[in-house]
Amino acid sequence: MMHRRHLLGATAGLLAAPAIASAQSGAWPTRAPVRLVAQFPPGGLVDTITRLVAPPLSAALGQNVVVENRAGAGGVIGTDYVAKQPADGYTFLMTHASVMVYSAATLPRLPFDPINDFTHLAHLVEAPSVLLVRGDSPLRTMQDYLQAARTRPTRYGSSGIGSAPHMLGAMLAGQANLTQLDHAPYAGSAPAMRDLLGGHIESLIDPITTNVEAMQNGTLRALAISTPTRLAAFPNVPTFVELGFPSLVQTQWVGISGPKNLPAPIAERIIREMPGIMRTPAIVTRTTELQTMPRATLPTGADFVNIITTELAAARQVAQRYNIQAAA
Repeated sequence: MMHRRHLLGATAGLLAAPAIASAQSGAWPTRAPVRLVAQFPPGGLVDTITRLVAPPLSAALGQNVVVENRAGAGGVIGTDYVAKQPADGYTFLMTHASVMVYSAATLPRLPFDPINDFTHLAHLVEAPSVLLVRGDSPLRTMQDYLQAARTRPTRYGSSGIGSAPHMLGAMLAGQANLTQLDHAPYAGSAPAMRDLLGGHIESLIDPITTNVEAMQNGTLRALAISTPTRLAAFPNVPTFVELGFPSLVQTQWVGISGPKNLPAPIAERIIREMPGIMRTPAIVTRTTELQTMPRATLPTGADFVNIITTELAAARQVAQRYNIQAAA
């Protein structure tokens, strides 16, 4: 558990509602439901993690915890919705890097401040990205891929302009001098995958989570992964780092946050409960299967805020350097 003084000093506005804090101290939650808002549709990473977390969080709090999907605008709609909810401990956001970092770095404006409009509580899991080709692709190694992208038109798909995969591809193209590597943005990973399997694009950069089974059965081949070291589950997939691109380390994380000014007792309760929840057998089993795992020590409070702040600053630099701007 994070020391209370450390939490209060790091999370914006935590004591701005002392009357609420006093009323809630030691009693919250007194009613149901407690809502976990997933800002993406059912079936994706955020929704999966939200539905894994809800039952053990409900047991820990002694009140019903429900999942509410509020999708749209690349996660911005659901995120903004939570930012504008009362700070009473009955609405939380399953925070995602795609919104708090990548949308914040590439959209010309957002209806919320990713740092100051939330009480960021805990970083839960993170997933690396992989560079994928079809299992029958003639591009069998990263060396094949680099040679192709230097000599003939080669496309990589992503889940959209300004997404984490787009940024990773732009950095790879710039650092490897891939003069003919073109970005093919899609409205999500699913249509990009359809075009990859249909032969309309040569490659796809995507989070590993939804591609594990296809990588295991040979439908897809991963040429590189954005982790610092190789994954034990895929020992034959090299990292971008070992292939000569030390800055291409990237993960997309999911965390839990509340609206700004969340009373300290409520924030501290969530922070206290989450490490144990993430160690429950069902969550460990499923996150391991998805290669979407918690860090050894769960970053909470100020440490989580620092992750968001640091990654946002880095993403803004990449967006500026490679002229990446998403549509509002």
